[in-house]
Amino acid sequence: MKKAKARLAALKAEIESLLVMGADANAPVELDQVAVGRLSRMDSMQQQAMAQAAERARRRDLVRIEMAERRIAEGEYGFCSECGDEIAEKRLDVDPMAERCINCAQ
Repeated sequence: MKKAKARLAALKAEIESLLVMGADANAPVELDQVAVGRLSRMDSMQQQAMAQAAERARRRDLVRIEMAERRIAEGEYGFCSECGDEIAEKRLDVDPMAERCINCAQ
């Protein structure tokens, strides 16, 4: 459990720092073509949309991390939320936030 807690804490810190760094990418796109530079406004809007999608994914991961931390506190971490079987350690190494075994996840 200590390994899982440490890994989840490290992931959480990394995601939170990425959210802070990516805040500028979510700013509204300027209408002034001079401010955009060589990129067209459409390119800027596409980059903004990609940044917003990445932020949404990071926020979902933060929720998944909090859920995994809650499962650790309740003694349910490492067990499938659907069938109750133990989740393979290798699966948890790849995705420490996994809440279902590989069979139920499929």
